[in-house]
Amino acid sequence: MADTKDASSSSFMTPVEATKLSKLLAYVLRHGAAKEKLTLRSDGYLLLSDLLARPKFKNITQEQIEYVVRTNDKQRYALAQLEDGQWYIRANQGHTLKVDNEQLLERLTTPLPVVVHGTSQENWKNIKHQGLKKMQRHHVHCATGLPGDSGVISGMRKTSEVFIYIDMAKALQDGIPFYRSKNQVILTEGKNGVLSPEYFCRVTDSQGNSLL
Repeated sequence: MADTKDASSSSFMTPVEATKLSKLLAYVLRHGAAKEKLTLRSDGYLLLSDLLARPKFKNITQEQIEYVVRTNDKQRYALAQLEDGQWYIRANQGHTLKVDNEQLLERLTTPLPVVVHGTSQENWKNIKHQGLKKMQRHHVHCATGLPGDSGVISGMRKTSEVFIYIDMAKALQDGIPFYRSKNQVILTEGKNGVLSPEYFCRVTDSQGNSLL
């Protein structure tokens, strides 16, 4: 694709503008494509030229989208030139739109050393009894470590106060599927949209105190 200006160039796109565009991309690519009269492929990709033709993107350039994809701290998006020679864009995870997990994500069959979900103290009050629910999304989102750990890009809010460690081996043994996105988020739909507390092997607060 065309070279973009240096990521530090404030004249190219300010942080506020980049954040605004990132939020717009998240809305369209994860949730609102149909409302914007756009069609996602089963692997989550959307033709970039179709996206740029929509009214919400009338003042946005391809280079600005490249910039946001490249500099997004959580690597939420992917750009690819596919088999037809055209450029496509997709969100790496977080969809409420229908996509094919097997095409969008990597299916995991071996337990990972650490799978952890971050939440708030308030939410933990319900989660400890009801389990983790995917809610309107397709999956419960987890990370392979805590914010700031090596290799952890996304999968948890930096403001998380409670860390729920998942017994992935037990869950896999019970037939619960797990996936990994391109930006290293670990995803599971649980059973009927819920990952039961029986799969919580450890729960701590931000000071490392046990809550389970």
